[in-house]
Amino acid sequence: MRKLATLLILSALATASAWAQSSEIPAPQTARQALMEMFSIKTSGTFVKHLPVATLSALETSGALKTLQQYSMLTSQFHTTGNQIETFETGPVLLATDDPKTGQKVEVVVESDSRQGDDDNIELSFRTYKDKQLQRTPFMPRITFAMKMESGVWKLNEILVTVRLPLADPDFLKSLTEGIKSRTAASAPIQTQSQPAQSQPAMLTRGFDASILAAMRSILTAEIAYSATYRPVGYTCTLFDLDGFGGGEPNEHQAMLIPSGLASGKRFGYVFTLSGCAGRPATGFRLAAAPGGNSFGRRAYCADQSGAIRYSTDGNPATCLASGIPVQ
Repeated sequence: MRKLATLLILSALATASAWAQSSEIPAPQTARQALMEMFSIKTSGTFVKHLPVATLSALETSGALKTLQQYSMLTSQFHTTGNQIETFETGPVLLATDDPKTGQKVEVVVESDSRQGDDDNIELSFRTYKDKQLQRTPFMPRITFAMKMESGVWKLNEILVTVRLPLADPDFLKSLTEGIKSRTAASAPIQTQSQPAQSQPAMLTRGFDASILAAMRSILTAEIAYSATYRPVGYTCTLFDLDGFGGGEPNEHQAMLIPSGLASGKRFGYVFTLSGCAGRPATGFRLAAAPGGNSFGRRAYCADQSGAIRYSTDGNPATCLASGIPVQ
């Protein structure tokens, strides 16, 4: 009888313990977890969930809410590009993304997480690595996300962005001076072969065409420098890869070799295009400059990895590439 009573008591205690565990209330979401959920690439609709009610109301009135709700779809596409993304609910690193193709890794670091009641300010910084080596990037910003509790849910109330500009940093000074040199080279006068002034082709004496030729030479010089720097890639057929805009260290997608205006492909009324970058590394390319808009009476220009610039009088870059006349 005593054994039976003991068994009944133990059974009751076990049942009570199991019921207590099953009815435990999950821990409330932290501001950090809410911030991670906003930019989640796996859960749809979470970005909008953590916006303030006043913001959602304004977006809905303006008709922009539907566009914003497509954010998670876009981030999902980013996930399919092969980038490996990892998030951390605790510790100094919030998020890390690794691109195995380029050997580049970016870490989002939590500099501070300061909560006071229903307000929590989370300050983030960034670290970049190339082939596991920490890169010095003086332009990297710091971002503070001001989270505020609203109806039991953490909402993104404010974003503060600060940029450090180290005027005495050697890396900053190097990138600054190289950027100035590349822009100076792009606008430098064209050096032509010595000829009497009266025998110079008319197209070299007109400032408009001289600007086109200067732009062509800038791109050709940039291609040579690019292929020498990024040997596994070779030449590039993407003008934006040669772009000089932005911070951080030069890389194969932003080599900082030509001005951003020229990298857009439209300059001085002409459209610049690159093609023919077959293979990896690409051992050749073709550069064409076609007149935009009304092309009547305007020449097309072209060149390749040899550096020789040619032109055609019909304004058609295909004619130039096939049988263009060398610029003397």
